[in-house]
Amino acid sequence: MNIYADDLLTWYDHNKRTLPWRAMSGEQPDPYRVWLSEIMLQQTTVATVKSYFEKFTTIWPTVQDLAAAPQEDILKEWAGLGYYARARNLHKCAITIAHEHNGVFPSTEAELKTLPGIGDYTAAAIAAIAFNEAAAVVDGNIERIISRTHYIETPLPKAKPAIKSAVKAKTPTDRPGDFAQAMMDLGATICRPKNPDCLLCPWQLHCDALKHGDMERFPVKPPKAPKPVRRAISFWVEHDGHVLLERRQDKGLLGGMPGFFSSPWVERNNHPTVEESLDFAPLDTEWALGSGIATHTFTHFHLETKLAKATAKTKINIENGFWHPMNDLKSVGLPTVFKKIAKLNTQ
Repeated sequence: MNIYADDLLTWYDHNKRTLPWRAMSGEQPDPYRVWLSEIMLQQTTVATVKSYFEKFTTIWPTVQDLAAAPQEDILKEWAGLGYYARARNLHKCAITIAHEHNGVFPSTEAELKTLPGIGDYTAAAIAAIAFNEAAAVVDGNIERIISRTHYIETPLPKAKPAIKSAVKAKTPTDRPGDFAQAMMDLGATICRPKNPDCLLCPWQLHCDALKHGDMERFPVKPPKAPKPVRRAISFWVEHDGHVLLERRQDKGLLGGMPGFFSSPWVERNNHPTVEESLDFAPLDTEWALGSGIATHTFTHFHLETKLAKATAKTKINIENGFWHPMNDLKSVGLPTVFKKIAKLNTQ
């Protein structure tokens, strides 16, 4: 008897969230929709993902459709979700499934991990939800639940093996996909980071942190190191109602995405001057430096950018550059950091 699973699944049957990628009761989950949602949900909230998921599945309803799409189109529709390597790997994975697996997703956790962009968590989630494999699914929500119920005082990430082992022991062979989704729902709605609703929790009798009254202490994390600040100059060149944009190299941060030509994003105490940055300007001309600063936070650093502006006499051709209407920047799929930089043009 698995009392953990029984209690959780009883709660889930009455409280599960309705999500666009989640199969209705009695329906067989679609591996494509499960995979797509799990990739989108990495480092991103459910509220944000919903509209993107619905847009993607409308434009590309099958994995074959996604595989046949140009990567540029996928990146454009992904704009705003962040962590753009996910979108590039999404396309690579779709191509692999379409061409090497005849459009059929592998059905085991081990096979799924061989696909581009699919790591331990995503493989376990797809295997459990789409194929009913008793895989131990562990995301941030589940780490929090298990560290609280088991009173795991070892800081993350060292606590991960113990958490994984505990999840594996609790995962039932019957309804493992529902168990995984129930854990996700429990973490999102009840066992929250702050102010958990312990009195509504189906595992309240099993939770050691609740017995000690220090639930919010878990999971234990090492102190965060302060993020460094990088600074740069971006270049706004316009001509006849168009602005010059850059298509970034496929590899690296924001790879393959449109943006503005700029000086390197480097850690420094003061802002670079336009004169220091001229080697990276798209043309040799007089530049007017704006007074505003666009700030954006990435996973490992903060970025502060100033904008230098100029008008070109002609639509120059430059490697990796292209012109786009200034009044239609929304359609080009600028990442959020470049949207912020674009706003400096109006200041």
